[in-house]
Amino acid sequence: MPDIPWSTPVRPAPDAEVHVMASRFETITLLGAFRFFLKAPGIIAQIRKAPGAHGVALRARVLRRTFLTLSAWEDQEALHRFAGSEPHRSSSRAAAAFTKEAEFTFWSVRASELPIGWDEAERRLAERKSAH
Repeated sequence: MPDIPWSTPVRPAPDAEVHVMASRFETITLLGAFRFFLKAPGIIAQIRKAPGAHGVALRARVLRRTFLTLSAWEDQEALHRFAGSEPHRSSSRAAAAFTKEAEFTFWSVRASELPIGWDEAERRLAERKSAH
């Protein structure tokens, strides 16, 4: 399945500090993976319109039932406002029923370092997992 490449809704100043989130979701079943994948474009579109959003990408491995997300935000509060807004809020709650595992990691970078690569996101997720 194709990935949704990095897009930048609002470009921050190059020296600005941005808040980055990487996540990894694994669904219980293949049906759950298809449900997740079908919801993803709407959530990506929501992020692209969200106040404080500076970037978003999705890596979908539907047949492996695994999804990675990357997003960059003006600050942690902007991310939290998005996470609590619709349709993300309802979609997240519904996805919990068919999600086997969800992992999140957060860090800050200078805006000039965007976009963050998948290797970096996966490294940080793996470090977080091994620390727990």
